[in-house]
Amino acid sequence: MRQSMSRKDICWDNAVSESFFHTLKTELIHQQTFQTRAQVKQAVFEYIEVFYNRERLHSANGYLSPVNYELRHQAA
Repeated sequence: MRQSMSRKDICWDNAVSESFFHTLKTELIHQQTFQTRAQVKQAVFEYIEVFYNRERLHSANGYLSPVNYELRHQAA
């Protein structure tokens, strides 16, 4: 897995991805011990698809989950 999205030393290009990976590590990876890569893969998938996108509130979205934010703005 490669975190960086663009050129070295261009922090503005990487800010969004760096923030996400920090959150992923803090809220998931450092909280558990994994025995296999398959366990990590499943845990990351569930974190992103179930928790991060559907339940976790994001301040940049007016404290809505990404799914709820999109639903609110599609209806408008």
